[in-house]
Amino acid sequence: MMLLEQRKRTTGTGTCGIVLPEATKEKVVAVKEGDALALPFGVVTWWHNGPAAPTPLTVLFLGDTSKGHRPGQFTNFQLTGATGIFTGFSTEFVSRAWDLPEADAAALVSSQPASGIVRASSSPLPAPSPRDREGVALNCLEAPLDVDIPGGGRVVVLNTANLPLVKEVGLGADLVRIDAHSMCSPGFSCDSAYQVTYIVRGSGRVQVVGPDGVRVLETRVEGGFLFIVPRFHVVSKIADASGMEWFSIITTPNPIFSHLAGKTSVWKAISAEVLQASFNTTPEMEKLFRSKRLDSEIFFAPPSN
Repeated sequence: MMLLEQRKRTTGTGTCGIVLPEATKEKVVAVKEGDALALPFGVVTWWHNGPAAPTPLTVLFLGDTSKGHRPGQFTNFQLTGATGIFTGFSTEFVSRAWDLPEADAAALVSSQPASGIVRASSSPLPAPSPRDREGVALNCLEAPLDVDIPGGGRVVVLNTANLPLVKEVGLGADLVRIDAHSMCSPGFSCDSAYQVTYIVRGSGRVQVVGPDGVRVLETRVEGGFLFIVPRFHVVSKIADASGMEWFSIITTPNPIFSHLAGKTSVWKAISAEVLQASFNTTPEMEKLFRSKRLDSEIFFAPPSN
């Protein structure tokens, strides 16, 4: 099966076979919940959920579809089965391509009546190799945290440092988990990237504001929801009592964000005089404003009552 999507996040356990463009050997990777795989355009993959797997294997496909056969849609095509590519070629072409007698070529192409998801035979498929994971897959739930704020939230960023293939893919990603009633500081991509965010679990509220200061999105989200933050827009989220976890892909391989609240925000770096003039406020209000959020970074725990 050839897939043109760029990144996946899985639940359950299974096996993924990967043939990168111009490769002479497949990579066979064990996958489980929390894994993210960076796959460039033109990759061929197969996915297997063995009979011993306790749960179904669920894969979330996220990626750039602007160059798809139909822009905005993933371009997938099967190599085998009832809708496989070779069913469209004449028997002569298939036999010449594979150097088989025409009768054997016709039998081979028509032997799989199913399409897309098929039931595998009882013979075992290739065993996964830990070496094949290197540079291709990263488990976001086990990776070192890039941000860890007690009572606030945690972040794992996928970039060229920990998942080298994202350089070829052209996309970065992050997995963010915030605690109950915590807030993610309003922030924006420094290189004006798009963000495609999928809510993995939990629930909360989201607001997105455009460059003209107009709120373009205000909604409540929960597990299974997906939304897009356009370029040059600022986004913030507040979790419900269940907390909230989301996985985002960003249209740059090494995403960098600026935040508008917290000790690492731009306001803490700007001089007091400029801040006072910008808000047209008093020195007393400027001092009060600057005295807040001295310890908080990008996640804010709920206010104590």
